[in-house]
Amino acid sequence: MEERKNQIWAFIITGALILISLIYYQVNPYYMYLIAYIWFGFAYGMMLQYGRFCFASASRDLFAAGVPRMAVGILVALIFFSFIQAILAATNMSTFHPAPFGIHTLISGLIFGVGMVLSGGCASGSLYKIGEGNGTSFLAAFFGLCIGQAVFVNVKWFNFLIPQKWFDAAVVKAAARDIPMEKVTSSFDMYLAGYIWGRPTVQLSHTEVAQQALPGVSRYFVADMLINAMIPAALLLIVIYAVWMRKGFIKKRAKAKGGATGFGDDIAGIWSMITASKRTTLMGVIIGITAGLHILVMKGMQIKFGIGNFGELLTRMGHDADNGIKGTVFDPGYWYITSQEGQLGGWILDKLGWNMRDNIFFGVNNGLPDPWRNPALWMSFGIIFGAMVMARLNNEFKFKLPKGELIAWGLMGGILMGVGSRPALGCNIGAFFIRVAGGDPSGWLYGTGMVGGAFLGVKFFNWWTERKMAKEMEAF
Repeated sequence: MEERKNQIWAFIITGALILISLIYYQVNPYYMYLIAYIWFGFAYGMMLQYGRFCFASASRDLFAAGVPRMAVGILVALIFFSFIQAILAATNMSTFHPAPFGIHTLISGLIFGVGMVLSGGCASGSLYKIGEGNGTSFLAAFFGLCIGQAVFVNVKWFNFLIPQKWFDAAVVKAAARDIPMEKVTSSFDMYLAGYIWGRPTVQLSHTEVAQQALPGVSRYFVADMLINAMIPAALLLIVIYAVWMRKGFIKKRAKAKGGATGFGDDIAGIWSMITASKRTTLMGVIIGITAGLHILVMKGMQIKFGIGNFGELLTRMGHDADNGIKGTVFDPGYWYITSQEGQLGGWILDKLGWNMRDNIFFGVNNGLPDPWRNPALWMSFGIIFGAMVMARLNNEFKFKLPKGELIAWGLMGGILMGVGSRPALGCNIGAFFIRVAGGDPSGWLYGTGMVGGAFLGVKFFNWWTERKMAKEMEAF
């Protein structure tokens, strides 16, 4: 009976999204751009839920239990995505752009890593877990990624941390970009204009060395794919095997063979680790390919409509008030999370009377579109609904209201994720996964910080649990 009920709900949700898509198209064919985001989000949600893909879970499983299944799946997805990304770059069909490089990326990743462990889910993991009915993930996403992030980019609370040279540089750089100073008001604005806009961006295929040494499109496959993504990912797989899996595998192998083991056995061990969870590995492959197809489709849409940003279509449809003063909205052109959640939080606060447009993040670059006209936000909704459908089909959907400590962890973790995503201009997806696959070494810098933060988060939870158990034993 319950299984039948879940199947009905899965069909209802899917049917509702189909109906919504048809209505959008009927209103204006330009909304095909937004519809593409909906269905790629839906696909991501189904795959994330089915493969249990979550960077927080991967870190917790690895550091707390010594189980590498999820970490391996993420690296497999990264390898496949980097291949697709190289093909797209070589054919001039990529929407990828590198990010400013600097120590801020490492620090941002560290904060985000702690937050995702506390909340029990990374940015993408929180969304798919909402689709499963997880209330803690909802708290993290709504109050942290939405409201917390929106407040963070709009307040002056951190001005005491801003060096004077950043204030001075912000004035000069804002003027150079024709940005009125009334839009440069928050601490985050000073950070953006005074520091970030002065940082270099790096994409290996575009470096002078790569352009001189590698002819034609080969630089995308050698520099971006092989050097920046595949080789480091393969080395990490070897490290994970050596630290967490090798001892047990070789012991079993030696016992089975009745003698010494060699290099071939280690190769077999690595392969066994990769294929240990076919469900996770398979989803890693499919997610990597899908992320590449997403870029291809969005680039095709931009060519079809003759635009570089969805804000141009909003203007054509008479919704230019949704845009920032540059006529743009947040439109990454690929899988991305956190900025659109910040937009939702900003939109809510703006409707409640807080002026959220007097800053660079909303007022200049990303706009504050109504949620129903926000393409990237629809991608996030798609992830939630896709995960909900898959959870229903697998009979894994269940409302889980947070209680006690879980409420505190969800709120604290969500806020740290929201704050940690802004300085690096991305999260576990946008700042790590996408950038590494696109040839941007800052992705590894963010990933290093994120893993370090996750390690600290796991250690904190271990300490907290042991402390709590000790107190309970004393009371007993």
